[in-house]
Amino acid sequence: MHGAHEVLQAIAIVLCVAAVTTVLFQRLRQPVVLGYILAGLVVGPYLPIPLVADPEVVTTLSELGVILLMFSLGLEFSLRKLFSVGFTAGVTAVIQCTIMVWLGFVVGRAFGWTSLESIFTGAIIAISSTTIIAKAFDEQGIRGKLRELVVGVLIVEDLIAVVLMATLTAVSSGAGLSLGELSLTTGRLVAFLVGLVVVGLFTIPRAMRAVVRLNRPETTLVASMGICFAVALLAQAFGYSVALGAFLAGSLVAESGEEKVVEHLVQPVRDMFAAIFFVSVGMLINPALIAEHWAAIAVLTLVVLLGKILGVTLGAFLTGNGTRTSVQAGMSLAQIGEFSFIIAGLGLSLKATGNFLYPVAVAVSAISTLTTPMLIKASGPVAAYVDRKLPKPLQTFATLYGTWLERLREAPRSQTRGAEVRRLVRLLLLDAALLTGLAIGTSLETRAVARFIDARTGLGQGLAEHLILAGFAVLSVPFLVGVVTLARRLGAVLAEAALPPRTDGKVDLAAAPRRLLTVTLQVVTVLLVGIPVVAITQPFLRGPAGPLIILVLLVTLGIAFWRGATNLHGHVRAGAQVIVAALASQSHSREPGAEEHALEDVQKLLPGLGEPVPVRLEDSSPAVGQTLAQLNLRGLTGATVLAIQRGEESVSVPTAQEVLRSGDVLALTGTHEAVTAARGLLERGGGPTASPHT
Repeated sequence: MHGAHEVLQAIAIVLCVAAVTTVLFQRLRQPVVLGYILAGLVVGPYLPIPLVADPEVVTTLSELGVILLMFSLGLEFSLRKLFSVGFTAGVTAVIQCTIMVWLGFVVGRAFGWTSLESIFTGAIIAISSTTIIAKAFDEQGIRGKLRELVVGVLIVEDLIAVVLMATLTAVSSGAGLSLGELSLTTGRLVAFLVGLVVVGLFTIPRAMRAVVRLNRPETTLVASMGICFAVALLAQAFGYSVALGAFLAGSLVAESGEEKVVEHLVQPVRDMFAAIFFVSVGMLINPALIAEHWAAIAVLTLVVLLGKILGVTLGAFLTGNGTRTSVQAGMSLAQIGEFSFIIAGLGLSLKATGNFLYPVAVAVSAISTLTTPMLIKASGPVAAYVDRKLPKPLQTFATLYGTWLERLREAPRSQTRGAEVRRLVRLLLLDAALLTGLAIGTSLETRAVARFIDARTGLGQGLAEHLILAGFAVLSVPFLVGVVTLARRLGAVLAEAALPPRTDGKVDLAAAPRRLLTVTLQVVTVLLVGIPVVAITQPFLRGPAGPLIILVLLVTLGIAFWRGATNLHGHVRAGAQVIVAALASQSHSREPGAEEHALEDVQKLLPGLGEPVPVRLEDSSPAVGQTLAQLNLRGLTGATVLAIQRGEESVSVPTAQEVLRSGDVLALTGTHEAVTAARGLLERGGGPTASPHT
């Protein structure tokens, strides 16, 4: 037990030093979290500064900070929010997190760390920082679609972090690593989560609504804090972390619909104890350990920056967000933060990791946090550069892909198609689960089964192990083929919903776009299924077998995709000629809306080209006199110019050096949002150029 004097002294030292460092960092326009960490370094035991706070007292108080921080994150997360962020954020978060978990594990093993330390490393670098991103976005005034996407990804990442913490706690606390023990710990975890959520949903939201109706702020605060600490204690009693319990408590309170009231009351208490938590993080930084592991810090920082940028950009693009928004989202999420500290602290408390991993995580977080504002600011120009450098077929695909997904979302609901999609998804998940179970089971039980075979047949344990591995390879083939085949069928069903085939016997001019959409959706499905399977099974498998299989599948599908993209580019060029002819036929018509009516026929004839919209450039248009390259229409808005009608002349698929003139009629295509933004840019000069981050 600590005396009142020791507690008072520790709080005074921590908060006074933290106040000075945070004011300094605020003046330097740097994240205040780094100020807290510096304060921890100052009052910690590793620097010769006579301001040492009692580490045990600070650690005890920091536990309250973890609980309140996780409770607040839970308040921002609810089932309603999870459903509202939609498919885009979910797919992006899953792809990014699984890639980072796998990369972290590979880096850890490359540096000779244990399997458990490497798994914790993957979890540490998988989750981006909500606190840092929110602060940076507010300072740079970023709103609109980019902010919605990034916030949605962060919500799903928070949920993934909670699942990771619960799983790591269960695995680290297991008596041994065997298939039976793994199944048992997983079953206990699922039972605990389901039981707590089911009981909590029936009791906590109703109780909180009743308390809030009393209109007594202090009663609401005390009741919410009571629920927070009670559920955290319950989680600890079942062998899980208090952070998991606090997060679940916050999400259950959020289901009451009164989360804003509770969040406002909890915020001052949370901020104070969260400051102590981040100071305690700094106190654990040993400069000698950082110097010793500088190579690991440098590699992990590089992995965080490049891996997150590529992972988020890939996921966001494949879900139809366009090149610009996808690249900006990737560069915005390239850091780690508070969850990384909590996961690293969990590893220490469970004695699953060495003392070195915590300061390594803090150093990587500090470096990536410092780079975040610069990356966000540079994301617009980088996105424009990437868009300009894409090959022509990919530029065409990037524009039209968003329109196809938009058509898919707007397609009429079909009970038959919905049932087929659900059936294929269930079969995909079943194949993935069986493949994962087969891989883990083979890895854990190979030696025991080999000894049994050797004892019965005398083949020798080495030969028996090779036979078992060969049997695993043979048995896994049907599941791999099943995943690829089912992904193809699912892609075909969804592609036909977006671009229905003709049934009247005439030439199907949507065939080329539909084939490419089918392949693209197949790639998305293989990534969604394959990357998590590789990330889960990698700690159990020897060598790079899993990643190599995924790589071979993606290269094969990539070749088919490139052929489809090349065919699509030719299809678009032919379609642009049709658009030019349609506009030319109406060029002398004085009937209002003649150009729109002309392109309506093109939409029906060529459904794969989106919904071309004509825009006439007036003398006052800021686009007049500029080339398409200078205007950067596609880079800024995502819309592209398919054709230009200019008096008696016409230009189909214009080059970047085409100079726009007054009176030109531009045929634009892209998503509704992209075309609206492009019209604003062409007609008024506003929109994306005025605020490049929207």
